[in-house]
Amino acid sequence: MIAHPYAFDPSYGYDLARLLAIPPPPEPDDFAPYWTARHARVSACDPCPCLSHAGFRGAWRVHDFRYTSADGLSLGGWALTPRNGAVRRVWIVGHGYGGRDTPDWGWPIGDGAVLFPCFRGMSRSRQPGLPEDPMRHVLHGIDSRDDYILGHCVDDLWLAFRAARQLFPDAVWMGYAGISFGGGIGALAAPWEPLMQGVHLNVPSFGHWPLRLGCPTVGSGEAVRAYVHRQGHVPETLAYYDASIAASHARAPLLAALALFDPAVAPPGQFAIHNAWRGEKLLRVLGVGHFDGPGRERDEDGVRRALRRWFVV
Repeated sequence: MIAHPYAFDPSYGYDLARLLAIPPPPEPDDFAPYWTARHARVSACDPCPCLSHAGFRGAWRVHDFRYTSADGLSLGGWALTPRNGAVRRVWIVGHGYGGRDTPDWGWPIGDGAVLFPCFRGMSRSRQPGLPEDPMRHVLHGIDSRDDYILGHCVDDLWLAFRAARQLFPDAVWMGYAGISFGGGIGALAAPWEPLMQGVHLNVPSFGHWPLRLGCPTVGSGEAVRAYVHRQGHVPETLAYYDASIAASHARAPLLAALALFDPAVAPPGQFAIHNAWRGEKLLRVLGVGHFDGPGRERDEDGVRRALRRWFVV
């Protein structure tokens, strides 16, 4: 039993066996056609990427990274490239709902580039009229599947891959890693993006919308629960933005790091994404997520080691 200050149980009564048995919820009939058509439309856009040299850090050359999304928004972030040698691999790394202040200097890759784009509304991609606060960001446009901000964040990720392809045309492999919010966006984006050859999801959000609505949290899902309660109905959008339904179409290799105890992203939603994933997959079970609990550093070290072993190309 993990001591915690919450008024609910962040394990929600699930043990590992029950978590591994959770299927995705029913899929809308036009789920795959909707996302396939959206990807085709977005992929036709030119992201016009730009790298500006900003200095050095250890073995890395540091750059400011900018590109343009499908609706013309200018988005920012960072890029790390090796001081010496050609770029043979590219990782694109997404952030959680807290945004990102710096690159992750300890990313376990030595022969490639790492891009850290900021999703719209957050950090280096702040925009007038878009909320940065997670509890408002997750509700922005929620009643329209075309205008929902999560869909635009998926667009942003697809075009980050197009940007990386333009910047590093000789790279032979490209992958995505996302934590929490960034993990959920990655799961939504992965099935339709052929440039995404490997995926790492760490405590990913947006899995299994019916279970999310039944699980109190301290994360963005609580804003969606409160919205549904106020409105008295469930927006049909939630079924189109369910990361576990999307995962049932995903075929890229997956390394999933999922928590048994997580007050911000309910574990049943995390495991529903992993369980539905169609491609080859490796699971690392974490004791805790979004919580400074016992064994956290050991778990994080294990995930880093698994990344080095699993994605050797």
